[in-house]
Amino acid sequence: MVEHVRRRGAAAKPASRSGETRFDWNDRTTWAPALDGVTAAYLVDSESPEAPEQVGAFARLAVDRGVSRLVLLSARDWAVSGGEPALATERALRESGAAWTILRPTWFVQNFAEAFLLQPILDGRIAQATGDGQDPFIDAEDIAEVAAVALTEDGHEGQIYELSGPRLISWRDIVREIAEATGRDIAYVPVSKEEFVANAVAGGLPEEVANVFVTLHGWIAEGRNEHLSDGVRRVLGREPRDVGEYIKETAATGVWNPEANR
Repeated sequence: MVEHVRRRGAAAKPASRSGETRFDWNDRTTWAPALDGVTAAYLVDSESPEAPEQVGAFARLAVDRGVSRLVLLSARDWAVSGGEPALATERALRESGAAWTILRPTWFVQNFAEAFLLQPILDGRIAQATGDGQDPFIDAEDIAEVAAVALTEDGHEGQIYELSGPRLISWRDIVREIAEATGRDIAYVPVSKEEFVANAVAGGLPEEVANVFVTLHGWIAEGRNEHLSDGVRRVLGREPRDVGEYIKETAATGVWNPEANR
């Protein structure tokens, strides 16, 4: 995100709980200092029950301090299925008086290399409750580029952009493509929702988090995400990057090589 903003000739000030500019949704004393000198802001909410109120309060503060644009990262699957608190968070931003843009991406393909799916890939066995449902996985770089445009250009205020990759692919097939790119045997194992939650909790994931994931997986299994969105093309004037490109490039880094990760 920061690099995409800077490539467009704008200054960027990353803020986080541990960065040079400190920002914490749960510590409101960090909010105003983080907005010093800022004219536009990209928001990733806390994904907590407090997120709607937090985002609304922050947006009003930002308006009072002269911030002209706010771009919120939301999620397409929550919007499609009417999930809260994501939709409540969107409403809080829209009703804040700020000039807003909302991004609703699908699942990030980076999850397979940087988040909770990496270890199962390294172990050679990924057990999910997604069935044969398909999802148009998106490269997070496309999301970052869309956000950078919305932050630095006119014409995106009041827009909700649904962002997806260019093709539908099942979790089974994406695991197969990773296996082919790495030359490894990686098994996709379909499991029930109950089995998924039990396995996740046994692996150390809090049960409430496991239940959120299994809800999302259920929506995928039901086919709710089986459609493409044109947000990347509308904003960037090009097709989104195919997950196959990301898989090939990422495989070459060795991140999915168990020997390299010991």
